Amino acid sequence: MSLNVLFLCTGNSARSILAEAILNHRGAGSFAAFSAGSHPRGGVHPLALELLREKGLAIADLRSKSWDEFAAPGAPHMDRIITVCDNAEGEACPVWPGRPAVAHWSLPDPAAVQGSDAECRRAFADTYDALDERIARLVEAT
Repeated sequence: MSLNVLFLCTGNSARSILAEAILNHRGAGSFAAFSAGSHPRGGVHPLALELLREKGLAIADLRSKSWDEFAAPGAPHMDRIITVCDNAEGEACPVWPGRPAVAHWSLPDPAAVQGSDAECRRAFADTYDALDERIARLVEAT
């Protein structure tokens, strides 16, 4: 039986998307990862998709979506909810059925970085690395 994990962020375009893809890759068979946002941007950031492609992770099913999808009847039961941005942590979240374990991983938003192309790519790579390290520990501990 796999554990369902929902990664939450405000825009669901970068950090939570990266986390979803990483956990689905690292935890295949033991975890099913999902992501959503309180105010989804409606699209996945192009640099997030590019980085995931470079790392060889699946991107076909990734999309920016509202957390309301996961609080609705018939949604997958979540075992864990992990916020990955400080804004989402402080928001009034939906009531999650089954009382999943909740955690917060504070990470800066790579999509908010303004600078050269190299600086923006570095921000996404740094976020990926931080998530990959935390997710590796989560998978090992379970």
